[in-house]
Amino acid sequence: MSEENNNNWERGVLEKLALSAVQEQRRARHWGIFFKVLGFGYLFFILFLVMGWMGDKVDGSLSGKHSALIELSGVIAADSNANADNLIGSLQDAYKDKNTAAVILRCNSPGGSPVQAGLVNDEMRRLRGLHPDIPLYVVVEDMCASGGYYIAAAADKIYVNKASIVGSIGVLMDGFGFTGTMQKLGVERRLMTAGKNKGFMDPFSPLNPKQEEFTKNMLEDIHQQFIEVVKQGRGKRLKETEDTFSGLFWTGDKAIQMGLADDIGSVDSVARDVVKVENVVDFTTHEGLADRLAKKFGAGVASMFPGFGAQAGGVTLR
Repeated sequence: MSEENNNNWERGVLEKLALSAVQEQRRARHWGIFFKVLGFGYLFFILFLVMGWMGDKVDGSLSGKHSALIELSGVIAADSNANADNLIGSLQDAYKDKNTAAVILRCNSPGGSPVQAGLVNDEMRRLRGLHPDIPLYVVVEDMCASGGYYIAAAADKIYVNKASIVGSIGVLMDGFGFTGTMQKLGVERRLMTAGKNKGFMDPFSPLNPKQEEFTKNMLEDIHQQFIEVVKQGRGKRLKETEDTFSGLFWTGDKAIQMGLADDIGSVDSVARDVVKVENVVDFTTHEGLADRLAKKFGAGVASMFPGFGAQAGGVTLR
């Protein structure tokens, strides 16, 4: 073999070795990228589950006979976890489960929207009518006030702790007036509307007596709706006094004396001693991260158009 052919052979071998090494590096890099993407995907999936991206649903049929628990916690509002959609969905899931012996709604709420509370109250009464063999109990822990009690009144029985806060059967609309401060600062309010009441209860304008009277009448109408719901729910158990519907609130012990509650009890004691089924399964609907982000986005968009909203504070049961 000539020296030139020998050199060509060696060069060819070296080129093949170099090409093979490059190809091996490429394959290793591709596999490295694949496993990194797979690892990140797995981590994100776990993260989404932990943060509740997908929300959760309970299949109580896997747990045998049980007492179905639903949590009502915090302010009752359309943009909170304690909204009518979540609570109604939880109630419906609990009643649909063939192993549900009773439904227990645990309440820790200062109140909130009369509309949201009214929707839940209506659905509770409807479900009780459809499933008369499945009792619905409310267990009050720290607080069941105003809108919370609006919901609780639809239950078969209400159980409390002796130190629970119960009642506050009233309606309010709050806000502020800044006209005096503006005068001192020399600030002039320039409000232009189409419709003489469009600037209703504007905090930067003097209080309009007709609008004030209108607001009081509206609040009284809602208050009467609240009173009727309580009377309907509590029936002859209610021992009405001049303070019952005044907006005052009482301890659990006093609430039992007044007929606003039935007895002392906790979730565990009601499940054990009343329902006779100690196995408690949580049917509470927890919103996923996607749902919360969607609501926040919707609220943000709505806030971009304040001219189309009411100027006064919202009507609240608390």
